[in-house]
Amino acid sequence: MHSGVMQASPVQGLSIAGLIILSACGSERVPSTPTESPAPSRLDPEAGASEAGASDEGEAAGSTTIGGGADVTAVSVSGSPGAYTFNVTVQSPDQGCNRYADFWEVVSLDGELLSRRILLHSHVNEQPFTRSGGPVEIAAAEAVIVRAHMNPDAYGGAALRGSPEAGFSPASLGADFAATLASLPPRVESCAF
Repeated sequence: MHSGVMQASPVQGLSIAGLIILSACGSERVPSTPTESPAPSRLDPEAGASEAGASDEGEAAGSTTIGGGADVTAVSVSGSPGAYTFNVTVQSPDQGCNRYADFWEVVSLDGELLSRRILLHSHVNEQPFTRSGGPVEIAAAEAVIVRAHMNPDAYGGAALRGSPEAGFSPASLGADFAATLASLPPRVESCAF
């Protein structure tokens, strides 16, 4: 006989938890369009960012993390010139909100921030993970750097260089390449879990 009180089964509870997690993952994108979050202008050379330092020479695909940072391991691009969507795969040694990959970004070869995808939570149990972001306003043949940032460690993982037209391959970046970009908006304001 039922008392009129419904109890959620463990399966129903799991479904609700899954929906909450999926909702958090889906809301991570922070647009970098001029009307929502102004893209920074060219970097001031006196601000400490290097305009040189991005080279075509890189480590072999599948290289290990440099200094325990967040590695960009794959990039695919869809869309059209001036409005590309980047799908970026990141491998990072996330430990929770105290240490996690907090964003990935697309940077011009001279150090200008073109787009940033904020990650609102750690991905401890989801490695590697892929997230999309954009629109990225570049030409089909324009080469860019795609790299990730590790909170609180900063940059330091593997990056990829390439273009929508030519594809992407490992890049070697100097330790000071566009290092000041981490302080520019959009920035991570909190970590959900």
